[in-house]
Amino acid sequence: MKALLALEDGKTFPCKSFTGAGEAMGEVVFNTSMTGYQEILTDPSYYGQMVTMTYPMMGNYGVCPEDVESDKIQASALIVREYVDFPSNWRSTGTLADYLKKQGILGVEDLDTRALTRHIRNSGAMRAVISTSDLDPASLVERAKQIPPMEGCNLAEKVSTDRPYFWRNNRPEFIKLDFISGCNLADVSLWRYKGTKHSVVALDFGIKYNIIRCLEDVGCEVLVVPASTTADEIRGLEPDGIFLSNGPGDPEPLHQPIETIKALLGYKPIFGICLGMQLLGLAMGAKTYKIKFGHRGGNQPVKNFATNKVEITSQNHGFAVDIKSLKCSAANAAMTHINLNEESLEGIKDDSLKVFAVQYHPEASPGPHDAAYLFRQFADMIRS
Repeated sequence: MKALLALEDGKTFPCKSFTGAGEAMGEVVFNTSMTGYQEILTDPSYYGQMVTMTYPMMGNYGVCPEDVESDKIQASALIVREYVDFPSNWRSTGTLADYLKKQGILGVEDLDTRALTRHIRNSGAMRAVISTSDLDPASLVERAKQIPPMEGCNLAEKVSTDRPYFWRNNRPEFIKLDFISGCNLADVSLWRYKGTKHSVVALDFGIKYNIIRCLEDVGCEVLVVPASTTADEIRGLEPDGIFLSNGPGDPEPLHQPIETIKALLGYKPIFGICLGMQLLGLAMGAKTYKIKFGHRGGNQPVKNFATNKVEITSQNHGFAVDIKSLKCSAANAAMTHINLNEESLEGIKDDSLKVFAVQYHPEASPGPHDAAYLFRQFADMIRS
């Protein structure tokens, strides 16, 4: 079925839908990973974005329910060069096309993904519309211009959980927890393993399931709470540590979570990933900015200043913490990692406050796993 992708700057790309009739809109971004399309589609950090895969063939290993990173597809569309409708994989339970169709997500192929990626690299990530019914370039370009930009949008509230949950039997177990500001809510019925595991409250700005698994693997019992949870409510839970999750969009509009984090600095050890690092940076007085076309893929080189070694990392972010503003605003803050492609900030810490964060994804699934040690580092910080 014929389709057309139109960018806000007037550039258009003909393509074909492999999921039937439909339309999609959002910011177009590209991911350089060769595998992991199901994890990418279900990553809440992609909320409001149409993902272009630079590797040319997608769908060849089908889909598997064990590979999801949230309860549904979060990306608004999938753009590929060539779709394979006959997967070969003993774990597969269905095709990628059927998976997208069931959730009403548009998938297109026969699009020159190399040309689209080069255009985004040169001009920056931008808003776009894909349609199988409206094939008029001028009409689609005008509609693309009407899409709200990423800057200034609080997207974390769109993907955050609305009720707390523990991670039991490899899935969320929702609980009834009526937060009462300033009151002690910690008891043996809440923390099942208090005393034998580290109790960790995870603020959910769009948390990936594999982050929770990795925290559990290093001896943490994780309670995931809504992004709107206050500092008093978290203190009332008496956790051993606090985790700040990944998530979509611009960090600056998240005023209440920033104030929450600011109030918790120095209370308990804090570990942040991706958007969690940006929010931690803002809470420490730094500033953030939008990256031209973002970092998305499984092959980003990052230098670790502590070991003087290079780690290959998985990344998915369109905003970053400004290095200069961090140096000026947080006297005890130190850079721990830096991106070797364009020297953007990839890691921060403040030993006096027992906080640290990274911009990339150490929980990466299907990989790489060079940075998995960070979860052990968090557990060690809690123990110390």
